[in-house]
Amino acid sequence: MEELSVGKLTVKNSIFFGHLYCIEKKEEIDIIIELHKKLYNKANHHCYAINLSENNTQIFNSFKNDGEVGHPGRILLELLKKYSLQSNVLCVSRIFGGIHLGVGGVSRSFKNVGESVIIHYISKNIHN
Repeated sequence: MEELSVGKLTVKNSIFFGHLYCIEKKEEIDIIIELHKKLYNKANHHCYAINLSENNTQIFNSFKNDGEVGHPGRILLELLKKYSLQSNVLCVSRIFGGIHLGVGGVSRSFKNVGESVIIHYISKNIHN
């Protein structure tokens, strides 16, 4: 497991922490979630998507919404597929800021932080 990129987004006092990881085995998601629970112990939700391939053949993909509204895990998985990230986990932890964002606001926030983390990773690698 290797952390590739990190990002943060604040929307109406809620804070979203996004991390992109490279993984080799699907079981590494458990390590990542435990790490996020320690790093962001005030977070109400730790949503993720995993897309794992071997030799350009998809062997596993999954997501978890962790009780959050708006299906953010599915949105994160769509981002991994959109950017052809094949052995990766995109995990976003949310600390609730006391203001309800609604389904659309939550979905947009998870998408925005997830996509910014991916774009940061891609742009960092293009320039290296």
